[in-house]
Amino acid sequence: MTLGAGLLAAEAENPLIPHAYELIVGGFAFLIVFVVVGKILTPRIQKTLEERTEAIEGGIKKAEDAQAEAQRTLEQYKAKLDEARHEASRMREEAREQAAQIKTDLREEAQAEARRLIEAARAQIEADRQQAFAQLRGELGRLATDLAGRIVGESLEDETRQSRVVDRFLEELESTDGAAVR
Repeated sequence: MTLGAGLLAAEAENPLIPHAYELIVGGFAFLIVFVVVGKILTPRIQKTLEERTEAIEGGIKKAEDAQAEAQRTLEQYKAKLDEARHEASRMREEAREQAAQIKTDLREEAQAEARRLIEAARAQIEADRQQAFAQLRGELGRLATDLAGRIVGESLEDETRQSRVVDRFLEELESTDGAAVR
């Protein structure tokens, strides 16, 4: 073969154009792969995709249910919190009322105790006054009888006579004090 014939042969065999046996073997292999993929793998892939879709949809459904449950729980919590706030407010109000009542009761008790102490002090003062008056009357009577005895020149040691003189003197003294006051 000559150089020109080699070029012709090389031109005749174009690597871009496949030979007929390659086309037949390639077509047969394509059909086998197509049948295997279409009949065996595609149903398995579809089944797997459906399972995953169901799992995802189930997960979404579970998440939605969990979210709805969380929302209900949150609303219950808020309702209980509001109820607790109202209860705390009511309890504070009751405590204020009780404090006011206790304050009023203590004030009344203190006023009653003060009145009792004032009455006891008045009674003590009156008793002390009566005692002082009795002592003064006795002392005044003794002084009056001594003075009268000195003036009259006789002894007024007799008890009954002394009592009459003292009583008469005090009556005169009270009547002159009463007339002077009026």
